[in-house]
Amino acid sequence: MKNKVVLIGCGNVGMSYAYALLNQQTYVDELVLIDINKERIEGEAMDLNHCLAYSPSRVLVKVGDYEDCKDARIVVIAAGAKQEVGETRMDLIHKNSKIFKSIIDSIMQSGFTGIFLVATNPLDVMTYLTLKYSGLDSSRVIGSGTTLDTARLRYLISEKIDVCPKDIQAYVIGEHGDSEFVSWSNATVGLKNIGEFLDANTCLKIEEEVRNSAYEIIKRKGATYYGIGMCLVRITSAILEDKKIILSVSSYDRENDVCISTPAVVDASGVREKIFIPLNEDETKKLENSIEVIKSAIKEVIDK
Repeated sequence: MKNKVVLIGCGNVGMSYAYALLNQQTYVDELVLIDINKERIEGEAMDLNHCLAYSPSRVLVKVGDYEDCKDARIVVIAAGAKQEVGETRMDLIHKNSKIFKSIIDSIMQSGFTGIFLVATNPLDVMTYLTLKYSGLDSSRVIGSGTTLDTARLRYLISEKIDVCPKDIQAYVIGEHGDSEFVSWSNATVGLKNIGEFLDANTCLKIEEEVRNSAYEIIKRKGATYYGIGMCLVRITSAILEDKKIILSVSSYDRENDVCISTPAVVDASGVREKIFIPLNEDETKKLENSIEVIKSAIKEVIDK
């Protein structure tokens, strides 16, 4: 099977993902664009194909339809309403949940058996709905989760301590939203606890900045998309290259019947396993709160 990726929803997030794919060495052979505005994505496909002379990868970019999902390794869903100034991710729940069932049904009718990668907010709820509507094994339904929040966290820590973000092991876990939190008790730099580099007050300020980053970016430029585009490429590569790397993606927690972000091993099978890191008492309460926030949001959609 060729490494075919289908992208559904070609707005800012979708096209940032597509452009990031072309700018990195990936195993993607074919990228199919699907959007309700077919004329615009014809232009997007043309524009992207014109990059190939200078791209490190040879990716065939074309416009398609849901039939193209049949033999896709990954279907990336970035369709949905964008988060406006003053809106939380949860405010999008009714706008985006309405269109998801028809999207998932259309994909599954094609005979799709690959892996879903969801980027639509509210992320954890949309990932859960994708799992339920598709009927696929939970390992094959992945949300981008807190991968972006974790990237923001590591960047901000690196700015404070002047160490490469790649050498910082710290995770944002829970909901991709206002109840997310940092597991500071497990955060390390070069195997040393973060407490040897930052005091508690600085950690709290960094965590608050991570949580509010999207709001601040939206206030200034209307939307966030470059960061999530890069995160989606990272997850895509983990799957296609069977990397077995640990990412804070959103995946199914059977015990609580929610999709939520924890560190997880991502490989060719999707989410191979969730890693439930030990939390202190305060962090445990925050995780329980995050689970309840997502559960309540799911119930609001399911009940309607």
